[in-house]
Amino acid sequence: MAEPLEGSQPNDSADPRTTSADPPTTSADPPPAIAELIERQQSEAEAEWVAGWLAGPTRLRWESLPVQVGDPAPDLALLDMKGKRVLLSDFWAAGPTVLLFLRQFGCSCLAERWDKLRDEVPDFRAAGAQLIAVGQGEPERSAATALRRGYPFPVLSDPERRAYAAYGLLQGTPAQLVHDFFWRPGDMTSAQDLFLTPRRGTERAVVDDPWQLPGEFVIDRAGTIRLAHRYQYCEDFPPRTVLLGAIAAASEEG
Repeated sequence: MAEPLEGSQPNDSADPRTTSADPPTTSADPPPAIAELIERQQSEAEAEWVAGWLAGPTRLRWESLPVQVGDPAPDLALLDMKGKRVLLSDFWAAGPTVLLFLRQFGCSCLAERWDKLRDEVPDFRAAGAQLIAVGQGEPERSAATALRRGYPFPVLSDPERRAYAAYGLLQGTPAQLVHDFFWRPGDMTSAQDLFLTPRRGTERAVVDDPWQLPGEFVIDRAGTIRLAHRYQYCEDFPPRTVLLGAIAAASEEG
């Protein structure tokens, strides 16, 4: 089976301030025991991706109206990159917060989003906002990923995707996430040929839920949602100006 052309290939499928939640600042390799743990987590996360890929998406509709602009932001306890339990409200209590829900770590769209965010983060911070990400990995795997990629924000762990669900983030269809690739349930050949074999051991190694859609929210100091951007497809990145406008609105609170 031929891999789709670059640019139309399957994208991921198809790519509290000074606390222990801060991103790592050293490039040192993890201790052997931690490295072994991360390797095991990576293997288990790949197996989860395979099972999800073969079965297909199942959460495609809201059972009730999701939270929207003007609603209180759901406040959940998650683990930071050192395994410490933190509340989401610990962050927005300090000021306007851009809350990023990430795709799986091997997603090409996530890599593309980071390419854009790298230039936009200074503008968001200059406007008075902090950035917090939620990912599907465990604390150790999240910390290792953030370190390798140079994320200047903490990545909180949500492997059960409780926060994703609380913020109304659904799974996407193959058309939303793999675009012109014809997906079939139970198709292990495409999983092996297009994703597992060529990507294993690289930054694009597939892990976790292959169908989970991301989202980006702006929350003010009072915990009110000022922007709710739920991706409609893999590269549905919110414009920088929209995020800055929401940050400005959130800064008016208090």
